[in-house]
Amino acid sequence: MQNRRQFLSSAYAVAISLPSLVNAQSFNEPAIAAVRRNVSAFRTQPWQDHFEDLTHGAILCDIDSRAVQYWSEDESVYKLYPSSVPASEELTRRGYTKVVRKVEGPSWRPTPSMKERNPEWPDYWPPGPDNPLGTHALYLSWQYYRVHGTGDTRKIGRQSSNGCIGLYNEHIAELFDLAEVGTQVRIF
Repeated sequence: MQNRRQFLSSAYAVAISLPSLVNAQSFNEPAIAAVRRNVSAFRTQPWQDHFEDLTHGAILCDIDSRAVQYWSEDESVYKLYPSSVPASEELTRRGYTKVVRKVEGPSWRPTPSMKERNPEWPDYWPPGPDNPLGTHALYLSWQYYRVHGTGDTRKIGRQSSNGCIGLYNEHIAELFDLAEVGTQVRIF
């Protein structure tokens, strides 16, 4: 019985230390490069590098580190969320915009270009747990672009969207409560 306990203890110790061992290896190894493509390498940014002020708060969507940062107008709240980002550079729009509408329980209609790429998609998807926009959506001043939730948690930390920025549903719900119409947004 003692040998079995020792074996299980050793196996457990190795299993919980495996992520540390992997991270300690050189990033030149192919296995690490494969893992790094799917994991957000959170890079915090000072808001001053991206916005003149924090009037109405600010949301910064970092395509490279696959993270969304939020600052409240009075700087009392700062949040950092992992995100999904556009699947390709052609689908990525960069620059300054703002939140123009907030919708809890959004419905979804694929854009004309999405329908061209995926003609099997429905023309309309009602609100609900399987809706591609998740539980909440922040509509931006750019047509078709949103910061929204997703029920497909495999997308977070990856290049997987058709142009939008996706968050876990619990994170978009929190950001939805913090952001207001008029919150400035930068996607870079």
